Amino acid sequence: MTTATKLNSIKYNEKRLQRLTFAAVFRYALTCKLITCQLVNYMKEIYLAGGCFWGTEHFFKQIKGVVETEVGFANGNTERPTYKEVYTDTTGYAETVRIRYDEQVADLEFLLRMFFKAIDPTSLNRQGHDEGTRYRTGVYYTSDDDLPTIRKVFAEQQALLSEPIVVEVEPLRNFYAAEDYHQDYLDKNPDGYCHLPLELFAWARNQHR
Repeated sequence: MTTATKLNSIKYNEKRLQRLTFAAVFRYALTCKLITCQLVNYMKEIYLAGGCFWGTEHFFKQIKGVVETEVGFANGNTERPTYKEVYTDTTGYAETVRIRYDEQVADLEFLLRMFFKAIDPTSLNRQGHDEGTRYRTGVYYTSDDDLPTIRKVFAEQQALLSEPIVVEVEPLRNFYAAEDYHQDYLDKNPDGYCHLPLELFAWARNQHR
């Protein structure tokens, strides 16, 4: 084989290797994109008001399938409210927890049933010792597709009660995150105030869909 032939062969093999490498990288990237899209599609959000958001957030953080929580204020009448403003009960906001969850592990029906375990659904504007419209209970949804599930669970729970359920169900109009001090409050302050019994957190960790 001549020197020129060897050089041509080397160049051909280099180009072939480049094409094969590009094809492999492309297939890998496409696979990763598909997997990422699938994971994103499984992630859903619901906003739940269950009285003081310190305890409500901590309760949902115990549940398998809940991947992220954030406490804040929902469905009020002002912009960017502070905790002190909401505390006056003049802003229309409810203390609320944004819950991001993997519906393959914990779907909305399961989470709503758990929600009813952590509230008194017949108590208007009061949970535990906390009283005021900011402590009202509510389910705030971001997709109409959630409504059939919400109505189903509410009907099941109402059948178990002698008094009417006063938990409001509304589309989410607005939500503002509370100050950092309030995020993961009971993780930062294990002995901090909570309207929910500690036993409820342990129970939640052992529940599955």
